[in-house]
Amino acid sequence: MTTTKRGRPRGFDRDTALAQATSLFWQHGFEGTSIADLTSAMGISPPSLYAAFGDKRTLFHEVVERYGGTFGAFMDKALTEESDPRRGFARMLDEAALAYTDPSHPAGCLVITAATNYSQQTADVERDLRERRRANVRSFETRLEDARSRGSLGQDTDTRALAVYFAAVVQGMSQQARDGATAQELRRVAELAMTVWPSSDAS
Repeated sequence: MTTTKRGRPRGFDRDTALAQATSLFWQHGFEGTSIADLTSAMGISPPSLYAAFGDKRTLFHEVVERYGGTFGAFMDKALTEESDPRRGFARMLDEAALAYTDPSHPAGCLVITAATNYSQQTADVERDLRERRRANVRSFETRLEDARSRGSLGQDTDTRALAVYFAAVVQGMSQQARDGATAQELRRVAELAMTVWPSSDAS
């Protein structure tokens, strides 16, 4: 195969290759995806992969960043676009039910499932994903605290517990989707989850 000076095959489409890598990591996780798996799916040689993306960890980091800005963007979008915080969280959960069961890509959430199994050699990968999940909890808590300060939640609302609760629901929905739950089932879960929303002081 004719290659460029950097080792990439002619006609190499970086975005397409990155999408293929995303699908593999999403389906099999970081540990379960080998360089051979990646090069086979991406249609490139190992030198081409290293030239374009660096090592496996660097590629995975780019995949996670790409996921957050594409498939995973619905969460922040829902919470930001809805002026009413309750509608924002309800929309986020409903869209999670649809996104996690979308047949056009692997089920569930890549950030939740991609490092379920890890070794000492890849503990840094697991830590990075764990921190991203924790960042989501902090984001939820900040939004809930803002809602409380504006009177949309009662002043005695435990915003930290509520933020962890919503994160637990999202993570559980992801796993249920991986186990074969349907969009309809998860949308019902989303509806039930919202029944715990505390009343505001004005109610």
